[in-house]
Amino acid sequence: MSAMSTSANCPEPEHSGLLKFSSAAFYAVSSFLIIVVNKTILTNYRFPSYMFLGIGQMTTTILILYFAKMNQTVHFQDFDRSVLVKIFPLPLLYVGNHITGLASTKKLSLPMFTVLRKFTILMTMIMEARLLRKTFPNRLIYSVLAIVFGALVAASSDLAFDAEGYTFILLNDVFTAASGVYTKKKLGTEGLGKYGILFYNAFIIVIPTLLASAFTGDLHKAITYEYWLNAPFVSCFLISCLMGFVLMYSIVLCSHYNSALTTTVVGAIKNVAVAYIGMFLGGDYLFSWTNFLGLNICISGGLVYSYLTFHSSSKPSQSDESGIQGNQDQLIIPLMEDSIDRLPVK
Repeated sequence: MSAMSTSANCPEPEHSGLLKFSSAAFYAVSSFLIIVVNKTILTNYRFPSYMFLGIGQMTTTILILYFAKMNQTVHFQDFDRSVLVKIFPLPLLYVGNHITGLASTKKLSLPMFTVLRKFTILMTMIMEARLLRKTFPNRLIYSVLAIVFGALVAASSDLAFDAEGYTFILLNDVFTAASGVYTKKKLGTEGLGKYGILFYNAFIIVIPTLLASAFTGDLHKAITYEYWLNAPFVSCFLISCLMGFVLMYSIVLCSHYNSALTTTVVGAIKNVAVAYIGMFLGGDYLFSWTNFLGLNICISGGLVYSYLTFHSSSKPSQSDESGIQGNQDQLIIPLMEDSIDRLPVK
């Protein structure tokens, strides 16, 4: 518990700009690819179970890391009771993020999916301020607000409103933000590390998720799906399972070398390609100039944030060196003393 409580207060090690950028680019590419593959499976092939797809991704993660640990390729502690204490509440956030993300991918068009995901950025900034006691320069805050404003403009023209899809995507925003912040907080926990977090997240929740799938009838729909002997579909399904592991690893890696907020913004910038490709592929995008304008505002804000973050990453600020927030360009988001170590209320 001491490692958990001090991680928010100890200064983070400074990583090179190349490591920061490379891990961010790796996450962006991985996230883009898995959205396209999942969209193909759930929409084009009309696969009936996003929950079963998530189970496949979790199982793949468990198998890859288990055999890597057996071969001494990766190292993390063996399972005992302390693991549950160390990793909580990440498994709950992980499954919530996984399921709502897949559900919203199925319900919404690619452009609207990427637009509404922008609210994750603001949620992450607020959670980092409350849980990790971070402060942000005004320039970064303005760029984040520009992204959110652009999302509001774009969403205001959505002519294909889907209440269920919007509910799933907003829940996904909350789970993603909380998962990113808690992942950053837990990375320094002794015995876990990057691979332990990935393995035990999937290991703890795969059985409850499988039982939930069976109880709701979701598992039966997946097993009786008509295209299991269709080679293109099976290939897409296996690629999605593998990419589920790659995506989770890239998120942890990006959060390790950067911040949870930067990881979230990189995901938003990645949506540049997703949004524009979705305008021409998939057939479910309804074009409007308002949506197009809002989308470009989002993109501009994300690019400004990235420039400010990576441009200044190699220049340690005076406030970082002295530990004193004396720069007028810093905005401290107020913290409630009794909420620092409290789980977000759902």
